[in-house]
Amino acid sequence: MKRLYIILPLLCICSAVAAQENVREHHHTDDSTDVFFRHLQLNELTVTGVTGDTKLKHSTAPVSIVTPQVLRATAASNIIDAIAHQPGVSQLTTGSGISKPIIRGLGYNRVVVMSEGVRQEGQQWGDEHGVEVDAGSVNSVEILKGPASLMYGSDAMAGVVILHSQPTLAEGDLQARASTEYQTNNGLFAYTLSVAGNQKGFVWGARFSNKMAHAYKNKYDGYVPGSQFRERAGRLMLGVNKSWGHSRLTWTAYHLTPGIVEGERDPETGCLESSEGFTAHGYGKSLPFQQVKHYKAVWDNLLNLPNGNLKLILGYQQNRRQEFEESADDYELFFKLHTLTYDLRYVTHEFDGWKLSTGIGGMYQKSGNKGEEFLIPEYRLFDFGIYTTATKTLGDRWTLNGGLRFDHRRLHGYELRDEGELRFTDFSRHFNGLTGSIGAVCNINDHFNLRLNIARGFRTPNMSELASNGVHEGSIRYEIGSQQLKAEYSLQADLGLDFTSRYVSAQLALFANRIDNYIFTHRLADEMEEGYLTYAYTQGDARLLGFEAGIDFHPIHSVHFSNTFSLVDAQLMHQPADTKYLPHSPAPRWSSELKWELQHHSHSTVKHRHERHPNHRSLLNNLYIAAGLDCYLKQTHIYSADDTETATPGYALVSLSAGTDIQIGGRKVAELYVVADNLLNKAYQNHLSRLKYADENVVTGRRGVFNMGRNITFKLVLPIMN
Repeated sequence: MKRLYIILPLLCICSAVAAQENVREHHHTDDSTDVFFRHLQLNELTVTGVTGDTKLKHSTAPVSIVTPQVLRATAASNIIDAIAHQPGVSQLTTGSGISKPIIRGLGYNRVVVMSEGVRQEGQQWGDEHGVEVDAGSVNSVEILKGPASLMYGSDAMAGVVILHSQPTLAEGDLQARASTEYQTNNGLFAYTLSVAGNQKGFVWGARFSNKMAHAYKNKYDGYVPGSQFRERAGRLMLGVNKSWGHSRLTWTAYHLTPGIVEGERDPETGCLESSEGFTAHGYGKSLPFQQVKHYKAVWDNLLNLPNGNLKLILGYQQNRRQEFEESADDYELFFKLHTLTYDLRYVTHEFDGWKLSTGIGGMYQKSGNKGEEFLIPEYRLFDFGIYTTATKTLGDRWTLNGGLRFDHRRLHGYELRDEGELRFTDFSRHFNGLTGSIGAVCNINDHFNLRLNIARGFRTPNMSELASNGVHEGSIRYEIGSQQLKAEYSLQADLGLDFTSRYVSAQLALFANRIDNYIFTHRLADEMEEGYLTYAYTQGDARLLGFEAGIDFHPIHSVHFSNTFSLVDAQLMHQPADTKYLPHSPAPRWSSELKWELQHHSHSTVKHRHERHPNHRSLLNNLYIAAGLDCYLKQTHIYSADDTETATPGYALVSLSAGTDIQIGGRKVAELYVVADNLLNKAYQNHLSRLKYADENVVTGRRGVFNMGRNITFKLVLPIMN
């Protein structure tokens, strides 16, 4: 904490004189890096996750963009944690190292994560199975909210998270960067090294990342055994960029070794019991723990044709997930998943206001059990989908789009006998889905955009939901599936209004979603299997209503006061009070930030006004300080039957942050960021934290494990060669 008290005043003192001069000299030129104009430029960004590349202001579906600048200035332990503050986005967490995306109250296999151009397939059905992607390799993020089955097929019912890697460099460019960060609460230490280039159209890039963290702590639990983790990742890309298009081959490797937080307590003292080999400040493994390895190879091809372009992406992924309980040398649970994905699409150039696309895509999966314990059967999966979309612009104001898609999926689970007893039966299921969407955007004038979109989503049950029969150690429960589950279908309507002006920008996004055959788990009363509480999969019809609202005031130059509010009301239809609400519904959230940019000089300003303003060569540039407040309201809309969920009280978290570019001779040599989260060291439990259902503390009467306490992050980015 002392380091924060030293660094923040230093940042302010160093900029005080320059800030006074900056107020007098700065004119409101159209500078895309200026905080004052950032909200104006956002609408001009191109989004790729909709029906072909399009400007954000022409997108009928609700899309959020997380820019490279925002990602660099954010303190997080993984990539989902980094984007979880976006309106309408939450995370289901297991400690500090594992996060699953939740979009508008829906998660698990209802959210598709795209990485390196292909859907990330890593056994995402598990509560404690995170997204196996290196945060350091992500340059920017697109978040599609609402059914996106039209472009992505089954599972994209809640939305899509698209993780973009660093774009290839321009001809003749060579770039090398290093970054490092340290977090005080769990001792997280991370670094990333990357290099990339483009020589005569031959493009290449390489990256290596390493991260380790010991157990985190909070005011009530002290250090939390099992919350430590280690992460290591690498990426290599080789390819060619030519006038005819491009062809690139990318390899990635990701290794994660997270501990398992069991939450068991001493029956007399109420303290969390330490596992074998655990030390509070230790970075090593302690039993029990998981070992996750994810390998990926992607071949990305684009061919420019006279009237459009043809794109082909082929991907292979291997996911290996092991759980070690009794010994670090012998695994009890071992899933090995192979996935082949393919996507072929043709997109026309715009003609007479029209833009058309058509494509076919799908995947093949093979999953095997290599361990001594079993949760789901070995299985095979094959699916394909064919779709077509059309976009039409009418003058300068109207954009219309829509499309249709047909999907077919086949799953086959294999029989397994465990010690002579039938554990899994042999079975097959076939699913067909017809989905589509239609929408319109009206750019009423330079300040107002009105959006309307109606989309139908589709999701087949996964193998865990269909056939689970075993102890899920990471979820601390016994799970039972049902082979009779039907496919989910949703129909969602979105209405959005955007307002942008020189001094105020605001957004309002309303949605209503009806889901038939919604699948979820519920606890079985009075049933215990092998000492674990028993949960079973079931389904029913559901409806979700909600909105995201945001407003950003910037009445004076370089000052922004932004506020967002997100709410979702997710209910099962025709149910009594204790089974009325869907499990894992995020609490309503209000986020507020006051940001002051004390000093800013764009590169164009430096170039053209250097002689008149020599202080442009000052040590600091793009200096800002910010204060934030995240308020989570009380969540009482819970699935309370059989104690499946419990209510969560409201809480507020205060944060402070600062950042700056460091310059020598007018050349940027580093970026420095300091972020203090949960500044007041609030003891709280997020409603979507799985650890809130761990054992009760018999001394205090508090149930479960609490979230991380005060955490201060120091991050340094070094452009070695640019």
